[in-house]
Amino acid sequence: MPRIIALDTAPLTGAAVVERSVELAAATRAAGGLVVNVRVERPGVEVQPEGSGFAAEVVPQAGDLEIVKRTIGAFGRTPLDSELQSRGIANVAVAGIATNFGVESTGRAASDLGYETFFITDAMTGLDGSAHDFAVSYVFSRIGEVCTTTEYLNALKE
Repeated sequence: MPRIIALDTAPLTGAAVVERSVELAAATRAAGGLVVNVRVERPGVEVQPEGSGFAAEVVPQAGDLEIVKRTIGAFGRTPLDSELQSRGIANVAVAGIATNFGVESTGRAASDLGYETFFITDAMTGLDGSAHDFAVSYVFSRIGEVCTTTEYLNALKE
């Protein structure tokens, strides 16, 4: 199991976040959207630690975009913004581990760059439950739309 998924997280387990993320990815593809799979590589390390790859359930498909980040957020020093712009994408849905690190950093950058940002709150979890709750209840609603997996999936069908 990848290391970040195995961490002690709250309010959800890493496995629950992976399950919902896989569901979100399938629905996004079915609606004609772009799925961006983000993984972390530690900078300055020749061989990444065991468990640094994608979870077995995460199967990138043709047409998906893979971003390798070496910073907290997925936009910093990656081609994510230019890839989204070149495809005319204006909306970004954010989910993952950890809420108050990578998810929040990516969402803040997306908002700063002008993307309509959706935070899928039951498809993310934090390293600390209080920090997760603060980001969800205080930060995200000020920089984007807060919704659940079900609400997002229903919106994709419209």
